[in-house]
Amino acid sequence: MAIQAAFQEMGVFQNSVTRVPNLEDAIPFGTVPTVIASRPDGLLKGEGESNNVAQLQHELEIILAAEIARKEISMGRELDGLVISLREAGFFESGSAQMKQASAPAFDRIAALLRKRKCRLRIEGHTDNIPIHNAKFSSNWELSTSRATEIVRLLIVRDGFDAYHLSAAGYAEYHPAASNDTAEGRGQNRRVDIVILSEGPPAGIAAVSESAQEPVPSASGADPLQ
Repeated sequence: MAIQAAFQEMGVFQNSVTRVPNLEDAIPFGTVPTVIASRPDGLLKGEGESNNVAQLQHELEIILAAEIARKEISMGRELDGLVISLREAGFFESGSAQMKQASAPAFDRIAALLRKRKCRLRIEGHTDNIPIHNAKFSSNWELSTSRATEIVRLLIVRDGFDAYHLSAAGYAEYHPAASNDTAEGRGQNRRVDIVILSEGPPAGIAAVSESAQEPVPSASGADPLQ
């Protein structure tokens, strides 16, 4: 109403027959539905989805109780969605992008629950601020990106995820979860985050997938394959 009134006063809606509203017509702020907006690559979350995320977090906390107790996994809710942090101590050898065999059962429990819900996932690799330079990686950028893409590969090849539901990113030491001034903080920063964005593929991907299945007729109306 405030925007409409301002535009009408400026003459933008000169031909409008709608009267300029007064403050008495305004909807009380407390009755307006709340919508939380995430970053551009996230999603809008209302009350229904919030309840779904809370239920999913509860189920994950039950099946991962042992790993959470050992501080190999942590969870938290951010603007983009629910974040499952796989700590290096539980899932990777230092300086390596290969997931430990001993962590496979916990990983498969996570994957099974997320695959059932058809969640969209963004896999994020993170490191501490200690420079790395070994035979395979010359920087923390390479290590963080390799760990993220390794998790994506496992989700597709090992656990049967649809690649359209997945994306990967490496952030090196630049998105820390804790201070790098202590050994404990650096341990929290060496992690791979599984960010649960939503259920189902993005609308644009679904539209492209559907249109790709339809034959495109030629200008003459003949079968394009003839």
